[in-house]
Amino acid sequence: MPRHRRYPSDLTDAQWAVIEPLLPQVKTGGRPEKHPRRDIVDAILYVVRAGCSWRQLPFDFPPWQTVYWYFARWEEAKVTEQIMVALRRRVRAAQGRREEPSAGIIDSQSVKGADTVPRQTRGYDANKKISGRKRFIVTDTLGLLLVVCVMAASVQDRDGAKTTLLSVYPFTPVRFVYADAGFAGLLVEWCQRVLRTTLHIVRKAPGQKGFAVIARRWVVERSLAWLTAHRRLARDYERHPATSEAMIRWAAISGMVRRLTRGGPATRQQAWAFD
Repeated sequence: MPRHRRYPSDLTDAQWAVIEPLLPQVKTGGRPEKHPRRDIVDAILYVVRAGCSWRQLPFDFPPWQTVYWYFARWEEAKVTEQIMVALRRRVRAAQGRREEPSAGIIDSQSVKGADTVPRQTRGYDANKKISGRKRFIVTDTLGLLLVVCVMAASVQDRDGAKTTLLSVYPFTPVRFVYADAGFAGLLVEWCQRVLRTTLHIVRKAPGQKGFAVIARRWVVERSLAWLTAHRRLARDYERHPATSEAMIRWAAISGMVRRLTRGGPATRQQAWAFD
């Protein structure tokens, strides 16, 4: 019998059937788990989508302390990274692509930091005039997240890209990466020399004025828009950058599992009009 969804962020039965086998096995021999894992995952996705604090979880979820305990333990075990890999392979296969990408796209996004972000891990992006943190992401050419790294907003794109691309190199066959002009310069030579990776700078058309879709770059910019549709990611609230990265991975997991199970093209919610 289909389960009633309490909130729009809850997983459907089809989506839970995809996620459940990817979670760690329940330990045997001890006391059984008190709360269903589906409720735990729904609670995490609620926090990410609605943007509330852990303590503000609705009472029909398990206690927030329990939810956060699972969130933290699964991060220690790198569960979200493993789920992302499995889902990404399935989405790519469903799109007629090879399971592992050979090309990626890198970009950065500066977001304001809340008062919960400590001074030691925040900075000021003079270009964007934002005090907070900077997210570096690499996606495949479908816009599916490969890697995310969160740093202080004061970190230059070329410096942050080195850490991010070093994270991509050992775990994926990506050896060709598209980037915008902010990553040009010595980084291109460094990628070729150290990572044996081609960093291709995609520049604006000569004489371009106003907005125009730029080949390849629009894919990663769309992915950033997908992520920041989750209110917890509209700004950075986390004390530790690693927690920010975990939140971003959960948002990416939510998007991929919906992409797998929706059975048709995505549709935008219709706007309400009032007389």
